[in-house]
Amino acid sequence: MSERQPFIRVEDLHRHFSMGSEVVRALDGVTFSVYSGEFFGIMGASGSGKSTLLYLIGGLDRPTRGSIEVQGRTLHTLDENALAEYRRHTVGFVYQMFHLVPSMTALQNVELPMILARVPRRERLRRARRLLVQVGLEERLHHRPTELSGGQRQRVAIARALANDPALILADEPTGNLDTRAGKEIVSLLRALAHEQGRTVLIVSHDPTVIAQTDRYIRLQDGRIVEEGRP
Repeated sequence: MSERQPFIRVEDLHRHFSMGSEVVRALDGVTFSVYSGEFFGIMGASGSGKSTLLYLIGGLDRPTRGSIEVQGRTLHTLDENALAEYRRHTVGFVYQMFHLVPSMTALQNVELPMILARVPRRERLRRARRLLVQVGLEERLHHRPTELSGGQRQRVAIARALANDPALILADEPTGNLDTRAGKEIVSLLRALAHEQGRTVLIVSHDPTVIAQTDRYIRLQDGRIVEEGRP
């Protein structure tokens, strides 16, 4: 594995925030690599820096110091337009709170990123249907979020994350609002995206049973890596 070029390379990454006269070191010198097709875990307690790290890799924030390379592109050197393009086409986000539009059906929610990417309507519908079938929701295409269980809503969110065929999926506590059974199904689905489709999947979780399903992981504490390895 060491002979391959990493899909993600994080080098001496720092992210500091000012809170009044105090400086909070959310990330304090983090270095690691992730390879293409890996199901990679980031674990740690609340406030350890794991979500901050995910947002930086997703291009939603910029580091105070250090660098992140994704597929050879150094994110902090990209201008806002290039960064938006990166988020739209390279990255798919899955959140704990689902972030579905309540007034839209499952099909319409999955279509949404493709509208922003100016995909023609016929292609949007075809792709959205295929993705919802892929995540096991062929019977729920026209249901709104309030008509779906938590696990089903997260499946819609995963289908939406896949809408623009991203190479990288970033999942921030995707099982946090689910019961044990639904959580296991979501983790299995995310693992399949890596192992069967070759996507690179990063999952943030404080749950050791979730991290146990990953290929490799790092554990953060106070903005630093204190453990890394294979479950």
